[in-house]
Amino acid sequence: QGYSDCVIPAVIQRNILENPGWYTQYTPYQAEISQGRLEGLLTFQTMVCDLTGMAMANASMLDEATAAAEAMTLCRSAVAAGKGGERARILVADDCHPQTIDVVRTRAQPLGIEVVVAPRDHQVDATYFAILLQYPATDGGIHDHRDAIQRAHAAGAMAVVACDLLSLCLLTPPGEFGADVAVGNSQRFGVPLGFGGPHAAFLATRDEFKRQIPGRIVGVSKDASGAPALRLALQTREQHIRREKATSNICTAQALLANMAAMYAVYHGPEGLRAIARRVHLLACALAQGLRSLGHGVAHARFFDTLRVDLAPARAQEIATAAAARGMNLRRLADGAVGIALDETTSESDVADLLSVFAGGKPASVAVAPSVIAAPFSRTSRFLDHPVFNRHHSETEMLRFLRRLEAKDLSLTTSMIPLGSCTMKLNATSEMFPVSWPAFSRMHPFAPADQTAGYRQIFSELEAWLAEITGFAAVSLQPNAGSQGEYAGLLAIKAWHASRGQGQRNVCLIPTSAHGTNPASAAMVDMTVVAVACDAQGNVDVADARAKAAAHAADLACLMITYPSTHGVFEEGIREICRIVHEHGGQVYMDGANMNAQVGLCSPGDLGADVCHLNLHKTFCIPHGGGGPGVGPIGVAKHLIPFLPGHSVVPLANRHGAVCSAPWGSASILLISWVYIAMMGPDGLTEATKVAILNANYIAKRLAPYYPVLYRAASGLVAHECIVDVRGFKATSGVEVEDVAKRLIDFGFHAPTMSFPVPGTLMIEPTESESQEELDRFCDAMISIHAEITAIAEGRMDRKDNPLKNAPHTAAAVTASTWPHPYSREQAAFPAPWTRLHKFWPSVGRIDNVYGDRNLVCSCPPMAEYA
Repeated sequence: QGYSDCVIPAVIQRNILENPGWYTQYTPYQAEISQGRLEGLLTFQTMVCDLTGMAMANASMLDEATAAAEAMTLCRSAVAAGKGGERARILVADDCHPQTIDVVRTRAQPLGIEVVVAPRDHQVDATYFAILLQYPATDGGIHDHRDAIQRAHAAGAMAVVACDLLSLCLLTPPGEFGADVAVGNSQRFGVPLGFGGPHAAFLATRDEFKRQIPGRIVGVSKDASGAPALRLALQTREQHIRREKATSNICTAQALLANMAAMYAVYHGPEGLRAIARRVHLLACALAQGLRSLGHGVAHARFFDTLRVDLAPARAQEIATAAAARGMNLRRLADGAVGIALDETTSESDVADLLSVFAGGKPASVAVAPSVIAAPFSRTSRFLDHPVFNRHHSETEMLRFLRRLEAKDLSLTTSMIPLGSCTMKLNATSEMFPVSWPAFSRMHPFAPADQTAGYRQIFSELEAWLAEITGFAAVSLQPNAGSQGEYAGLLAIKAWHASRGQGQRNVCLIPTSAHGTNPASAAMVDMTVVAVACDAQGNVDVADARAKAAAHAADLACLMITYPSTHGVFEEGIREICRIVHEHGGQVYMDGANMNAQVGLCSPGDLGADVCHLNLHKTFCIPHGGGGPGVGPIGVAKHLIPFLPGHSVVPLANRHGAVCSAPWGSASILLISWVYIAMMGPDGLTEATKVAILNANYIAKRLAPYYPVLYRAASGLVAHECIVDVRGFKATSGVEVEDVAKRLIDFGFHAPTMSFPVPGTLMIEPTESESQEELDRFCDAMISIHAEITAIAEGRMDRKDNPLKNAPHTAAAVTASTWPHPYSREQAAFPAPWTRLHKFWPSVGRIDNVYGDRNLVCSCPPMAEYA
């Protein structure tokens, strides 16, 4: 049912999942110090393309169900762009996974898309823009989808195939039988079940649809010396650029888990993967043969690892009970059938135990059976031919390969990462331990309730704690990213209005300073975005908010607001703004990205918000993982509780549609936040907030003589972050914000957030994790850079050939036989005393992003081709 237990190679578990050098990295926006994880993600993309037979893949999705939903909107957009017209129907085969059908329905409803759930051979016409098929089907059957896809194409529709990666080692890939998009979950490639997540899903498609792909794509470019270098490609597709014009709000993805899955493929290689797939399949064949010999009907002649066994309902219950007594859960299907799925951990003795259950407890033997996969279903094409998949098959070689990748990336193990609005805390090791405990990590998300009491107690306590912290009546833990929390919160608001006969309310007020995810999320629930101005002090312009609310009083749905604001100040008029929106019939959605400045001091509910999402990967200590995982639960006021997400497989208190595959989203990493809150307690959480605000004001005070601090409250203070302005340096020295960001790399620091929310500025958030010594090191680096800018402005350094314009400086550059620059090698590479004690060397020089987008390469052909 989309999840399989697996064997996690110890070398990967120890050196990626449990390694802060990997899990404390940030999203690779500063590509020069992110080459290791970018290479891992490029490997993931290559793996997905090879196995699915597609030309392009992104660098991960949140889960299989949301990947299918994203494919739905991709297809609708692509068909419309291809002059297929505005179509509003999608056929979803009734043998798709039920959780996928659930999420697709949720995502379709606000967009006016009709989801037709019917047999896979259901006739489609010119009103359909796509079909969605499962391969193998949810009950294990392997079906020939070629005719269905041909009929869809003849009607002008596209075909999406949700597929199992391991099965594609043996089965014909979707790209070879006509699919336009392939989606699925890479979890069984060495990623723990974790009671539903986090896992790296994927979306792959044909080259002509590359600009419609949601999420992040890693591509190849070159650096200043012409050497190959990796970076995020085609970013103009993403929500932070397109805002309300975006078709997806995906921001955080699943980078850490995608890297694990990619390294699983690297470690095993094509032959190893094929051997694992064949072993699992042949055990399933042996089980099917044994069941038939016992007189039981196995529904499908062709299958990979999952069998549907047809039984009378009473007999099915007996079998399921007997299997559970032996520690095996069987899936109950309709009409008395049971589903049995095998995986990498299944042994021959497990198969014997299953046969014994069906034999009424009598001992059973396992006989070798032939494969049931034959033409046209058997794979003939090669895959994973790139050298990276064929070199590192011993633990020694794999360990060294992982270490080489890790060494290319700057993480919190090196220095502070002062990214504004990102809250890069150093995650305590003690919080991380439970994630790897088998009792948590090997739990299937649809396991019976009586087997999951421990997880459910943790969820109940965490929900109660978060509700108390936020001042809300209830919390849903299901959203598995901040963007999905936004989406779920807006759906709740929309459903509440509709329940009161005010479904026409679709206007969403959003301040101009908001993160791009806000308008993108609003667009995904079919709200109309109306911008609200900010004043010169960085606050929302209350008069403009009042005017816009009044102008749209009849159709005002909500206001989305961040508190403290993205300008780094506590909105002085926050309560008045909330009151204005409520007076005009709207609801207040608070973006919890900056909750690290609220905990213990104030709360969204007390300020007047009706719903708020929390970034547990910010405020509540889940690490960022180099671009995911994240978790975005939502808290709501009492009147919105009935509209929280439900789930079609595991009954929850709420009955509205699911927003992700698993009932509690990325369940296993919720343990991190539970441990964090439990250890800190109310006093510790409040003190952390105070220190975070103190640290930000300390930096603002130290840097103010050198860099203007753009926004402050009337008290002269900032919140938990501050924005420093570097725009004035362009006229005096030619130095721009990117030059400062890249020069910080030479000092051993990741740059603050660049050009958000104000172009040409740096937004700095130190968090409470950092000592005064580390804050001073960062400030000293910024002050030293200011001195270099001054030297340029005064003519003591060349305007074009200087340490800022040429930053970052690699070891290869400073040790080259020639040095063509007017400043010294020492100034280039060792600009501060601490760099002599511990030097972080970027592996590439400044990257040419334009070249990479014009010469798009998003998989791993031989590096010689880029020379």
